[in-house]
Amino acid sequence: MAAATQPKPMGDSNLNNAHNSKRTEQGTSWKENLDLPQKDHRIKTADVTNTKGNEFEDFCLHRELLMGIFEQGWEVPSPIQEASIPIALSGRDILARAKNGTGKTGAYAIPVLEGIDVDKDSPQALIMVPTRELALQTSQICKQLGKHLKIQVMVTTGGTNLRDDIMRLYDPVHLIIATPGRILDLLNKKLIKADLCNKLVLDEADKLLSIDFKGMLDNIIAHLPKDRQIMLYSATFPLSVESFMEKHLKQPYEINLMDELTLKGVTQYYAFVQERQKVHCLNTLFSKLQINQSIIFCNSTSRVELLAKKITELGYSCFYIHARMNQQHRNRVFHDFRQGLCRNLVCSDLFTRGIDIQAVNVVINFDFPKHAETYLHRIGRSGRYGHLGIAINLITYDDRFSLHQIEQQLGTEIKPIPKVIDKALYVAEFHSEDPDENADGSGSQDANPR
Repeated sequence: MAAATQPKPMGDSNLNNAHNSKRTEQGTSWKENLDLPQKDHRIKTADVTNTKGNEFEDFCLHRELLMGIFEQGWEVPSPIQEASIPIALSGRDILARAKNGTGKTGAYAIPVLEGIDVDKDSPQALIMVPTRELALQTSQICKQLGKHLKIQVMVTTGGTNLRDDIMRLYDPVHLIIATPGRILDLLNKKLIKADLCNKLVLDEADKLLSIDFKGMLDNIIAHLPKDRQIMLYSATFPLSVESFMEKHLKQPYEINLMDELTLKGVTQYYAFVQERQKVHCLNTLFSKLQINQSIIFCNSTSRVELLAKKITELGYSCFYIHARMNQQHRNRVFHDFRQGLCRNLVCSDLFTRGIDIQAVNVVINFDFPKHAETYLHRIGRSGRYGHLGIAINLITYDDRFSLHQIEQQLGTEIKPIPKVIDKALYVAEFHSEDPDENADGSGSQDANPR
């Protein structure tokens, strides 16, 4: 008869297993204490889901930064984040093209925040953007991502009191988000100590490289250390980027995720109308569409105000925003619209650059743009981060050639508007992965931009 098997004493391997098990429990417990937002069950398009399967934890980021990322509701990296973050962390210059609303802000903000040493009081990174609204939005995202890191973020733009910026600079500042004119003014006055500021990001780089900011970037870069990292992010790049690259970038790593120009989740329609029928047509759209929030574009500031007045007279809630408004008024409108205090916003092209309001599911071109680049940025305000939305264009007889030309240049199809638009194309609760949870529309708004 075989001898009874005696239980083995707990050896080294068992001790190691127990230790590893305990360490694993400790390693994952931090996630359980996170203040996570409500899960967004809307179906996402391949613009943001077509990844190689990496996770944020694969990038060896500080745990405090990971906490901020997950508390934003960002579960896994989008394709531009997956492609960009490891390269940015290596310190290499980057030239990245990706569609509007696919996560470019996170693609540069995460590595920038990871590289900041909070024990040094001087600015270590500069993020340049073309508009004040985008600067405020980007600073909010960076503050939320870096809140557990104790990183001090400063936003500075034209149209605000210079004295306030000077007072702010008496306290530690690690990251500055700015428009070109104001930051150049501060640098020229030697109010910012830039000798440790070795990271420069150009967001909406095509606009920053345009004639509007001619010469400013060269002057700003002249104030930065010689050993610096420059990263450019945009949906489109002008020819001027080549001369900028030759002058300032060292063997940049190029990322191009623009297999097509328009977002997969945005369905585009046109309606042929006479100019005098446009307001009536808009009224019909408002009555037939299930609008969560809409952005309506006009080609001039005077038409923005006039149309907003007409929409209000029709009995619909409406804000308007354009470049001629004073900055305080603009800030209030932008903030209140983002908070969902109004359903419709009429604006000029000021509002096309990077503004991310995920509750917007309808974009209307009341005036059709002349250029494909403008059209691309406008319709990109809908269908943010792989979600679904629609773009409707009111086309007059004079617009017919522009319509055809933009279709050709973007390689996209703008269809005649049907009598009934399928709600599954743009209404959150009709394209949710978990319809029971979103049957009342709850959870369809995600105020966290990427």
